[in-house]
Amino acid sequence: MIPTHEELAQRRVLVVGDVMLDRYWHGAVDRISPEAPVPVVRVTREEERLGGAANVALNVKMLGARATLLTVVGADEAAKRLRVLLEQQGIEARLGEDEGLRTIVKLRVIGRSQQLLRIDFENEPDHEVLTQALDAYAHELPQHDAVLFSDYGKGGLTHIVQMIDMARAAGKPVLVDPKGSDYARYAGATVITPNRSELAQVVGTWRTDTQLAQRAQALRAELRLGSLLLTRSEDGMSLFDEQGEVHQPAQTREVFDVTGAGDTVIATMAVLLAAGMDAREAMPHANRAGGLVVGKFGTASVSYAELFG
Repeated sequence: MIPTHEELAQRRVLVVGDVMLDRYWHGAVDRISPEAPVPVVRVTREEERLGGAANVALNVKMLGARATLLTVVGADEAAKRLRVLLEQQGIEARLGEDEGLRTIVKLRVIGRSQQLLRIDFENEPDHEVLTQALDAYAHELPQHDAVLFSDYGKGGLTHIVQMIDMARAAGKPVLVDPKGSDYARYAGATVITPNRSELAQVVGTWRTDTQLAQRAQALRAELRLGSLLLTRSEDGMSLFDEQGEVHQPAQTREVFDVTGAGDTVIATMAVLLAAGMDAREAMPHANRAGGLVVGKFGTASVSYAELFG
């Protein structure tokens, strides 16, 4: 049964991971530069959005649950902007601060509704600050119904092995959006949500669905995962668990922008698991949410009314 908006309002999801500020410079493209064969963009509008784990937290909040974001940022202007945006969205933030860290910023230059260029500003956090984040995590954990790790491979989840163990010992569902080839660090998670290219880095490429199922189930058993939810773009989703596998076709709609679709999928799963659903029950709703968000521009989210209305 689908939880009501009132029921979801009582659920809390702790989002831990790499956070970033998404900046968009929108402009007109009327000519090519005389200095190089590149378009000249005359910027007419600037926009800022929550990115990375912050976008995941926003998706949790938009679906009606309460979100707490635990991460590490720099002592810089981008961090100040993130704090303002998080406060505006009603997201509780536990932001560790490292003066040696540059808060991640992804700047996208948009001309004629097309992304022309993306510029990334980043470095890795200091280990001491990550240890402080572990203390904050231990404090926050008992107050939440589910834990979601959003791994962008930026160094913000150094202690994820210990964090997963703590959450499972406390009986909390653990969801992970993985990155890289070392999935051993996600052992014991309730659900992990790789896309096709991410899973192929770990189990190798597959030629048939049978081969995929064999490799996914072997990985799931090796890492003691409750479920492995594979997002497959135009082929929908496949969930592998101890009962076998189940597939969900893609929602048929025009794809405008896939940015942040994985954030929406895992946020939906986390909210519904926090509300008492199991992964198989939650999967169709997560699939629909992903289908809705790819029809929007940039890092976007889906509301409770859009998903269940």
